[in-house]
Amino acid sequence: MTDADPLASPKGPRREGGPPLAAFTPAERRVIRRLPTPLAVQRHLNALPYNMEPPPGRATLRSFRGVVRHGTAHCLEAALAAAVILEQHGYPPLVISFESIDELDHVIYLYRRGGRWGSVARSRDPGLHGRRAVFATPRALALSYVDPYIDFTGRITGYAVVDLRVLGAYDWRLSEQNVWKVERLLLRAPHRAIRSSDTRIDRLRRRYREYRAQHGRKPLFYRERDRWTEIPEEFR
Repeated sequence: MTDADPLASPKGPRREGGPPLAAFTPAERRVIRRLPTPLAVQRHLNALPYNMEPPPGRATLRSFRGVVRHGTAHCLEAALAAAVILEQHGYPPLVISFESIDELDHVIYLYRRGGRWGSVARSRDPGLHGRRAVFATPRALALSYVDPYIDFTGRITGYAVVDLRVLGAYDWRLSEQNVWKVERLLLRAPHRAIRSSDTRIDRLRRRYREYRAQHGRKPLFYRERDRWTEIPEEFR
């Protein structure tokens, strides 16, 4: 999908649909009522343990229902949970899918507020969490993830904005099963290229390696951190 579709979304939240509250369990309704804003959802996701998947278990792609039940989420599960919660507060269920050269892709929840774009996300890397609603376009927001994506192997090559409502009647919100159709949708979505300088990326990767070797932890030396939302305590 192109940026054209989500740019037609309202400048602020309004009721966009989704299941009625009666479709949710009491525990799910409590989560929804307690988290009326993107920042509140980000803080909630920050507090959840990251779902490391296998080993020792099998890979998962849980719906919001599964995230609430298990109390853990990886990046795509967190994006789906954010989409379901904030849909109940008037935000359309939009996500950004990132492609990387090492095929370790990332997915974030995308929202628009006050005419600006922000995101909610969960990751194993400190710089791949949410962004404040300060970006003029989804592309500008996507570009803010380029530098923090650099590690030993990662490098963003493209992004796609996807409206999950294209899944129609498929139950990605409350399914008791893994919702692998969402992953297939994102993998098939046309991604817009993000081009970056080889020289600059090589420099960032060297800096990353040197920092990890010296400090034994992931760095926080990136520019424009004032545009990030809060990151989980584990990275501070």
